Amino acid sequence: MKFSIFQISRKGSRKKNEDRMGYCYTRGSGIFFLADGMGGHPQGEVAAQLALQTIAALYQKEAQPKITDAAAFLTSAVLSAHRQILHHAIQKGMLDTPRTTLVMALVQDGAVSWVHCGDSRLYLVRQGVLLARTRDHSFLEQHRTAAAGEKSVERINRNVLFTCLGSPTKPVFEIAGPVVLQLGDKLMLCSDGLWDRLSEADIVENLAHKPVREAVPDMVETALRLAGNKSDNVTCIAIEWEMPDGFESTRGTISTDTLSDGFFASTFQADTLDAALEDLDDAAIERSIAEINEAIRRSALKKSG
Repeated sequence: MKFSIFQISRKGSRKKNEDRMGYCYTRGSGIFFLADGMGGHPQGEVAAQLALQTIAALYQKEAQPKITDAAAFLTSAVLSAHRQILHHAIQKGMLDTPRTTLVMALVQDGAVSWVHCGDSRLYLVRQGVLLARTRDHSFLEQHRTAAAGEKSVERINRNVLFTCLGSPTKPVFEIAGPVVLQLGDKLMLCSDGLWDRLSEADIVENLAHKPVREAVPDMVETALRLAGNKSDNVTCIAIEWEMPDGFESTRGTISTDTLSDGFFASTFQADTLDAALEDLDDAAIERSIAEINEAIRRSALKKSG
């Protein structure tokens, strides 16, 4: 594999940055992931961190040097991350669980597959055309799809999601691909702090006509400027696919062809496998959720009394 990559994350006007991003790769595959910790719930940054640590650890374990079944891995990664967040909340005795979105792409054998949960997005641009984009798991996007063109749809709060990782219900997620990559394809993952301020046409235009090392910082700075003092965290990671023919080494380019089969690299810390992949069965999760909900109920009764 050969690809150019650039990533950046800015806090914006928020007190802290709850976004997390990174990538891991072996000789035969790579994963690129981004999580946006959700405000309105405690420790959004912890949820995002736990999600990516868990996924990085799972990938390190299973990519030998490739993932055997992409769809099965993506499913396992999402559910393992979700359970780790719940486990953290249980261990800490939290009355509300940390929550996060997730978008992740797996590249191997010259093709990309991806999964997302929430409203962090993936864009795939080829020769100036938007080939694919994830659809947000928000009530706004759901109603737009069901009733395209109705003005009443715009009154729905775009920030209201109907699924995420870390909630007391099983997450809804979508898997797509594999899509065979072509020379020059651009793949971008971003948090809503970016796409909320830039039109789809602006995003495609930037990715189509600039290398990712220029397109990503340009878009991030534009999003921050347009949002002003109301800026959310803005995070983006993008790759440009480069095949061996016509390949020229440039800044930010990674080639895995000369790596050994046992090689693993990551920009995101993978926890020890035993800790990061510690799992709860569904029955234990349901019992723990019931305990959290009962604690919330008792707390509410005390306040009302």
